[in-house]
Amino acid sequence: MIELQKFEDAHYLTVAEVAAAMRVSRMTVYRLVHAGELPAVRFGRSYRVPERAVEEYLIAEEHAAGPVHGRMAI
Repeated sequence: MIELQKFEDAHYLTVAEVAAAMRVSRMTVYRLVHAGELPAVRFGRSYRVPERAVEEYLIAEEHAAGPVHGRMAI
């Protein structure tokens, strides 16, 4: 049986909200979801992405990109 306790604190974002947060198009978010790079749950015909997954993806991408020109990594 699924524990509902772990879903109580989960916050899900729409594809449009994820796109706005990441400053990319909705199509880019759909591509990330379909490629398995960004986990999502399907509700009917729409997708919802866990807010924590977006945060983790952005952190991973920031580290993969390396230092930004003009700034040094700590």
